[in-house]
Amino acid sequence: MTGADPTSTPPTVRDLGVRARQAARTLRSLDTAQKQAALHRLAQELHAHADQILGANARDVQQAEAAGLPAAMLDRLRLSPAALAALALDVQAVAALPDPVGEHTAARTLPSGVRVSQLRVPLGVLGVIYESRPNVTVDVAALALMTGNAVILRGGKETVHTNAALESCIHAALDACGLPAGAVQVIHDPDRERVRDLLRLDDLVDAIIPRGGAGLHRYCVENATVPVIVGGIGVVHVYLDESFTHDPADVQRAAELLVNAKVQKPSACNALDTLLVHRGALPALPAIAGALVREGVDLRADPASLEVLHAAGLPATPAADTDYGQEFLALTASLRTVDSLEEALDFIAAHGNHTDVILTRDDAQARRFVQDVDSAAVMVNASPRFNDGGQLGLGAEVAISTQKLHARGPMGLRELTTTKWVVEGDGHVRA
Repeated sequence: MTGADPTSTPPTVRDLGVRARQAARTLRSLDTAQKQAALHRLAQELHAHADQILGANARDVQQAEAAGLPAAMLDRLRLSPAALAALALDVQAVAALPDPVGEHTAARTLPSGVRVSQLRVPLGVLGVIYESRPNVTVDVAALALMTGNAVILRGGKETVHTNAALESCIHAALDACGLPAGAVQVIHDPDRERVRDLLRLDDLVDAIIPRGGAGLHRYCVENATVPVIVGGIGVVHVYLDESFTHDPADVQRAAELLVNAKVQKPSACNALDTLLVHRGALPALPAIAGALVREGVDLRADPASLEVLHAAGLPATPAADTDYGQEFLALTASLRTVDSLEEALDFIAAHGNHTDVILTRDDAQARRFVQDVDSAAVMVNASPRFNDGGQLGLGAEVAISTQKLHARGPMGLRELTTTKWVVEGDGHVRA
């Protein structure tokens, strides 16, 4: 495998856009078997060139550490042999999913005699901008190919060598299956002006999907002439209702769930940020929060919860106002005491929109929570870590959208398609 040289002079972003638009015309006509074949070959290439990919990644990680990149970004950047093998499995999983392209819906015959339906088709050309996560390169390539979309990828400068190695694997798979290299392209130039170029390519790119921090999303929204699908950032809340603390078994379940929510992958966008505790549940807080402390979580608590934790001998620091509405992406969580479900709902309305959870044994409280909370995902007695394309049966995801148009929540295959009307007649004319 010969990787692209990240130091060579790259083509212009417009060049990539022209190639992507040409490739999109080929991709939208592929049948499911052809797309599956490309994905199976990609999985094989990832296995065959694992050593080169991991070597390139080690180089990126070493340079990122030397540059002082935060721990959360290093965690997202690092690829292990197990993680790379899991990526190949994800590609195979996408190939096994139902292909939404070509579905006819809303079919009917009108009084005029013409037959109408809506045909599901690819969006066209996607631009995906992301930081640190080399897995996104493969996940997005797989989802784009399966939906017949071309994609232009722009990872952060910290992923340049890993992405060059991954792009070589992708291009090898495309070439083996007779598909154009323009189907998946990576912008290797680290200059941020290339991001701006992509955001302004509205004559060639159909949608921009940023994956990164709030600053990246704001930059895209403020500078793009291409439609931007915003997502992947937001504060995750868990509300602990008093009814979930009456049974010691439920207290244990709550502790285990919160450890999963915070500790399994603290750098993930669906990891716990703020625990809202009903005042009546405070007696159970030491048993629940103690599990987080034992896992190394830094707790920042309001006065009521802080008093309970300190009385139990548990470490915690006073929460500042800025600890609420904060996406930590690290082993840090804030605690806030509330006197009612109503107060919890008001707090989430002010700070949430990503993933919010209620732990309760009161069905009426659960129904009210689900109806009132206006977030991309709402969960009852389940970890927020389930807000994930793979966990929700979508296969790999391109992003988790927190906006309402045109997709919301994890964006899998169907969310990378749109529809067009098909009208069939027999010489029919409009009266």
